[in-house]
Amino acid sequence: MCEMTNLATSDTRDLSPLLPDRHPEPDFFVCDIFDAMPKVDTASMVHPLFTLSTKPDYRIREYERNGNFLRIKPGSDGAATVHDRDVLIYCISQCMAALNEGRKIDRKMRFRAHDLLKTTNRKTSGEGYRLLQAALARLQGTQIETDITTGGKEVWKIFSFIESAETIKETRDGRMLEVEITLSDWVFNAIRERGGDILMISRDYFRLRKPLERRLYEIARKSCGQQRKFQYRVATLHEITGSASTLPEFRRMLTKIIDDNLEHGHIPDYTFELNNDLVTIRPKASFTKAFAPAPSQISHVKLREGIHNAAKKHAEGWDTYALEDQWRDMLAGKMKSLRTLRDRSSAS
Repeated sequence: MCEMTNLATSDTRDLSPLLPDRHPEPDFFVCDIFDAMPKVDTASMVHPLFTLSTKPDYRIREYERNGNFLRIKPGSDGAATVHDRDVLIYCISQCMAALNEGRKIDRKMRFRAHDLLKTTNRKTSGEGYRLLQAALARLQGTQIETDITTGGKEVWKIFSFIESAETIKETRDGRMLEVEITLSDWVFNAIRERGGDILMISRDYFRLRKPLERRLYEIARKSCGQQRKFQYRVATLHEITGSASTLPEFRRMLTKIIDDNLEHGHIPDYTFELNNDLVTIRPKASFTKAFAPAPSQISHVKLREGIHNAAKKHAEGWDTYALEDQWRDMLAGKMKSLRTLRDRSSAS
């Protein structure tokens, strides 16, 4: 199975370690910067629920570790991939933002397909919508049998990542405008736990090209967090990433990724070192600094000039720089509660 470059976001002519930032200018009036941070359920960060293959994967995979049992059965379109997981990350992030605002959430949720594609750094062309529909089919068709706990409940269960997906509206050329998804109980239990089963991740996660890079970041984010370091043996990483490669081939791919990260620093938040049979994970200084209790860091949060220009088009007569100052004051007020949430999450 190929575990290198994902076909769903292929930019084969660009040899940069990261995918291009397809949507560099954020929607200034849409989201609170913190509530919009991507969030992931920790169960699927630790256990290899998603295939690393970029080709249809029809293998029945079994996995058992620390008393947890897992069997993944692919559907007719193949198993759900690491990149298909973007859909779940988007859904979880939207639900957590709603909870933080005191709004009710439901397993059935409706959203604009364009918003998902933009948030997860995917193409918003016809190909992007087609690949999103294929991802929804794999998420619904893949069957998971497990006793892994989410939301404080340990039950033996068979489920799919989503129960159903439906296109609500389409443009004349067939592109979906709105999508309605019903999440599985298993995924929704993690969201309702409000923090214990959820972690924030970097936006640059969506720019990682290789499925194995994404898995290494997920594992580092959950296992290492803000600790000074965390270590794994290569064989253990081979197991928990869900790699279908032989151990020697996995070691070769791992070495290449670590070397690339040392050169480019493209994997967000963490560095990786390989010494003999031991992989050492350390948080980057910039990541550690983000958790520092200095409120003066807010003063360094500056909006780019392009955002001001775009804002003035929609808010003629407003002083956008004064609005930015008010926005920065709001961020300072939220910083304390954000650090508390992050500390609790990274300790889980």
